[in-house]
Amino acid sequence: MQVTDVPAVLDRAGLDALVQVLAADGRTVVGPTPRDGAVVLAELESADALPWGWGTELEAGRYRLVRRPDGAAFAHTSGPQSWKSFLHPQREKLWEAERDADGGVSMRQCEPERPAYAFLGVRPCDLRAIAIQDRVLAGGHYKDEGYAARRRGAFLIAVECGEPGATCFCVSMGSGPGVDAGFDIALTELVDADGHRFLVRIGSDEGARILALIPSRAADAATVQAASMTVDAARDRMGRAMPPVDLRALMGASLEAERWDDVADRCLTCGNCTMVCPTCFCTTTEEVTDLTGDHAERWQRWDSCFDLDFSYLHGGSVRATPRSRYRQWLTHKLSTWYDQFDSTGCVGCGRCITWCPVGIDITEEAAALAEEAEP
Repeated sequence: MQVTDVPAVLDRAGLDALVQVLAADGRTVVGPTPRDGAVVLAELESADALPWGWGTELEAGRYRLVRRPDGAAFAHTSGPQSWKSFLHPQREKLWEAERDADGGVSMRQCEPERPAYAFLGVRPCDLRAIAIQDRVLAGGHYKDEGYAARRRGAFLIAVECGEPGATCFCVSMGSGPGVDAGFDIALTELVDADGHRFLVRIGSDEGARILALIPSRAADAATVQAASMTVDAARDRMGRAMPPVDLRALMGASLEAERWDDVADRCLTCGNCTMVCPTCFCTTTEEVTDLTGDHAERWQRWDSCFDLDFSYLHGGSVRATPRSRYRQWLTHKLSTWYDQFDSTGCVGCGRCITWCPVGIDITEEAAALAEEAEP
């Protein structure tokens, strides 16, 4: 079956049928659901678990769920998790070793889990983040085989943004609020006088195969136009924006800026920004043993450049101050990432702003550096 440019329309029952077809196809369907005061990503048994009628209020250091009168399923903004949690999990066992009765040691390399995921509700910024992590973790000479295996089996259902949050700035980073590539199926949610429905576009042959298995109807011109207008309106309502400068050059020229002292006075170096960031990929390894010492395991786990031990060399840490660690993170994210991976490391999702306990704003810091750099 060939990819088609002809869009279709699903209603709520059709969206649930999509979940059921993907599950019957042997996939673990993961999507947003309200839980513990936030919209989190979790396995879905049906579309009923989606956050119907829930929205979010955001600001720097603040996140709240709020009820919406329209019953929309995807009118919330990014929660504390990203799809990185599934493709690049927080902990993964690499190998284990056993001491036998004769004193010898046998080792076994652990094969990565290879679940067939279907991600429902991937925002445009997160779709870009997945593409960036593909380049970082599955490209080049040294692949993360676990990531590559999980990514090959992932079916991506993108949802275009109609309700940007106060901390969103994807337009500045060229990553939203619409999508044009990198998905198997793309949805645009519409709730208006013509009803509650989802415009569907196909991005792959596999997406076309799945859509053919669920009830849908051909999209009329009015629905296509309404979807386009929804995305255009969201583009004009972004809550934040990066300064209109060459961020790559700005960061490279700002290594001795006084602004780093200002942000260091506020930064707790807790690493929240790196944990919620959908593109941060740094890991460390740790060995653990049982009480007898006869069994040992090596695990890979997420790490953060805000951790003192992250840059530890014999004799001490290379980046011992909050100033140096925040500068490292922001400069890498916005500038030196290009040197390594030919792109920015930021997609404008705003999670680092929302989930910073002291409300440090990456767009505000970039703007302050730009102002300080002006002659």
